[in-house]
Parts: sequence; C-alpha cells; structure tokens
Amino acid sequence: MDIYTIVFFLAMLAEIVIRAPLNQKRKAEKMSERRVTGQEKWFLFLLWIGMFILPIIYAATDWLDFARYQLPAWAGWTGGALIAGAVIVFWRAHADLGLNWSPTLEIREKHELITRGIYGVIRHPMYASQWLWSAAQALLLQNWIAGLASLAVFIPFYFLRVKAEEQLMLEQFGDQYRSYMEKVGAVFPKL
Repeated sequence: MDIYTIVFFLAMLAEIVIRAPLNQKRKAEKMSERRVTGQEKWFLFLLWIGMFILPIIYAATDWLDFARYQLPAWAGWTGGALIAGAVIVFWRAHADLGLNWSPTLEIREKHELITRGIYGVIRHPMYASQWLWSAAQALLLQNWIAGLASLAVFIPFYFLRVKAEEQLMLEQFGDQYRSYMEKVGAVFPKL
C-alpha cells in the first residue's frame, strides 16, 4: 500500500471509532418516527460498498489494477488534507448531535433540534463531511472504480436524502426549523 491508501484507511478507522459508541447508545433509544424507504436502504448499501468494500478490494487485491490512474504528489496530499477535514467535521457533528444522530430518517422520542456548535454554522455537517470524503477518496485511491465509487453514489443520495430529511425536520420542529434554515446554510456557511 502506498502512503495515500494508508491515510485513507486511517481515516476510515477514525470514523469507525467516532461513530461506534454513539451507534450502540442510539440502538437503545425509542424512536417516535421512522421513514426508511427501500430506496434509502439501497443507497446506504451502495455507499457502504463505495466507501468501504471497493477501497478494501483495491488495497488488498490486484483485481482493480486495470483502472488505476496516477496523479501528481500534490493531489495525493490535497486528498490527505481533505480527508482529515472530513474526519474533523464528522467528529464535531457527532459530538454536537449526540443521540439525535441516526443513519436513517428517524426521530427519537426525546429528539431535539441542535443548532449549536458546528450546527450553528451549517445544517448538514455529516453531508459536508461526506462531500470532503468523496473528493479525498478520488485523490487518495487513484483508481477509476475505487476512487470514484463514493462520489458516484453520494451525489444522487445527497439530493434525495436532504430533501426528505428537511421535510421531516420541518414537520417535527415547524417554524423553529424554518427559521434555522433561513439563518444557516446547508453544507456551506451562509455569508
């Protein structure tokens, strides 16, 4: 493995360590609403393949060698900086959101609207993290399949999921969320 692939897998490990404790606690929480569609499950499965399985195949086998490309060193280091940013945003989002986080569209019985911390700057830091991750993956895993897989799946997932998520939040929090949307940008801060 080259240094860029090692950086990618260290970031993957960091995200697993960040999410695992919250995921365990979240499973014990009672949900008041679940909106998990077959389409969402399918996209989450494809994201898992694109973000984890294909990179592992790329690193552990020669099956994807036919699709390699080579970028200059600065591109790999840019990928390293982007993935570090992705992990930092991912960590901060989980730290601020706590048990209000869910991998699917769910509202817990004691759900609260979080507008502090990173959520005071952007409404969807998890998705901002995923945008950074997907760009970094293309720069770090220099392979047309493993490198671009996350981005190829995340783009349609993002546009479908954010619309449904914001609708759920508007139904749950009404004018409070509407006001929040006016003040805070989706994945980029409002100027």
